[in-house]
Amino acid sequence: MPEHFLLEKDGTIATLTFNRPEKRNPLNEDIALELERLQYQIRDDADIRVVVFTGTGNTFSAGADLSPIRGISDRQERRKIFAPLGKRWTRAIARTLDMFANMEPVVIAAINGYAIGGGWSLALACDFRIAVEEAEFWFPEVDLGVPLSPPSTALLVANVGPNRAKDIILNCRHLKADEALQLGLVNQVVTQAELLPTAYALARSLADKNPTAVMVSKATVNSLARGNTVLRPDLMFTRE
Repeated sequence: MPEHFLLEKDGTIATLTFNRPEKRNPLNEDIALELERLQYQIRDDADIRVVVFTGTGNTFSAGADLSPIRGISDRQERRKIFAPLGKRWTRAIARTLDMFANMEPVVIAAINGYAIGGGWSLALACDFRIAVEEAEFWFPEVDLGVPLSPPSTALLVANVGPNRAKDIILNCRHLKADEALQLGLVNQVVTQAELLPTAYALARSLADKNPTAVMVSKATVNSLARGNTVLRPDLMFTRE
């Protein structure tokens, strides 16, 4: 049974909820592996066309579980402890980022609050991002003495380009929801009360479209964004 997530299905729409609000929906290797297993479950369900991914409480995900270095002020000591932990869970989270970006169902991130580090990366890997007005986004990795992972960096660069990405990453800049909207990092900013209704309205609209047309279009955009040659549609999918 999942410990950190809830997975619910209503017809062609699935809802994946990060459900550890008392810990601010953290990420570590075990949690990333749990998420990966649920993503395979979604991928293998031919009925699911759209996924709404959200969190509980006031945090979408606070990113890496920093409990091992909590209370340690010395940066070198923090880095010594955090770096090996980060390497292990970064490999696991990289697979989940790739899965969201490339799974055939469309994924909508309903960002209910803070999206930090790997939590922000998870949102960036989704196809659409709807954020509440109180949402904030940042990558704290450089301040923790470690580089932002290449998969997370690639997602940010793809959205804002190299110059803005360097500013956000190297300065660990905090972005409010309105600035994220201006930069194209989110598609829409809404109130807390509007978040899930807005996400589900979009999900229903997408689920009503021809599924092959949606899947081919998503895969084509992804392929072109990576500078790849577009594959034949009949070779791209596992679903009819």
